[in-house]
Amino acid sequence: MSKECAFCGKKPQVGNLVSHSNIKTKRRFNPNLQRVRHQYADGTVCTLSVCTRCIRSGKVIKPVVSKKADA
Repeated sequence: MSKECAFCGKKPQVGNLVSHSNIKTKRRFNPNLQRVRHQYADGTVCTLSVCTRCIRSGKVIKPVVSKKADA
């Protein structure tokens, strides 16, 4: 699974981890990806890795789960 958002394309960024003595080592800033089910306009449902900002902004349309009534 790649660490990339399916909607906005957000990927890991690199930066420095700075210690108390100001020694710098490389580190990665990973995006906060969640696996969510997304419903497309034609009705198909697919599981995607999406960042939390895209979930919050409404780019992800979650499918409606219908409860079956017990007869």
